[in-house]
Amino acid sequence: MAAPQKAVRDKATEMKTVQTPAGLGVRLGPLCPEERVALFDLFAEVVASGEGFPHEPPLTDEMFASTWVDQVTMTVAARLESEGQDELAGAYYLKPNFVGRAAHIANAGYVVSAAHRRRGIGRLLVEDSVWRAPLLGFDSVQFNLVFASNPARGLYEELGWRVVGRLPGAIDGDDCFIYWRRVS
Repeated sequence: MAAPQKAVRDKATEMKTVQTPAGLGVRLGPLCPEERVALFDLFAEVVASGEGFPHEPPLTDEMFASTWVDQVTMTVAARLESEGQDELAGAYYLKPNFVGRAAHIANAGYVVSAAHRRRGIGRLLVEDSVWRAPLLGFDSVQFNLVFASNPARGLYEELGWRVVGRLPGAIDGDDCFIYWRRVS
């Protein structure tokens, strides 16, 4: 890898501190190995609720790994400082949506714990993914299966994603949408 490309990729691994509109400090950066169990628990909560992902509960380690670990370019965690400790509040992954000549299109998935929703953390995660994706070599981000009932749809559209496809009755009779946005 050429030096400039390595420098850009290194920038993608930076930890940064940002604030929600309400002034809540959030540290965003690559998931640490010791946070894997916390992310598994958070994702298991989302899968059990039937919100946002098509996985059948209960979540298994294999299902978790296929979503958050295997062939993932980067997983980024959102951490809140609580009593001197970092608490995992949410996360996202970026990975190639396709292979070969279409690997420049990323797929992303986001989770925020139920206790931390409606506080601006999801927005910070999505905005951070738009910043990091080009640093990792992606020029666009596609969401393959956004439930019609997903409250984040308004956020995605506000941040520049557009619906490029519809899957009628895809999950339990509910429609799902494919969203796409250029990020470079």
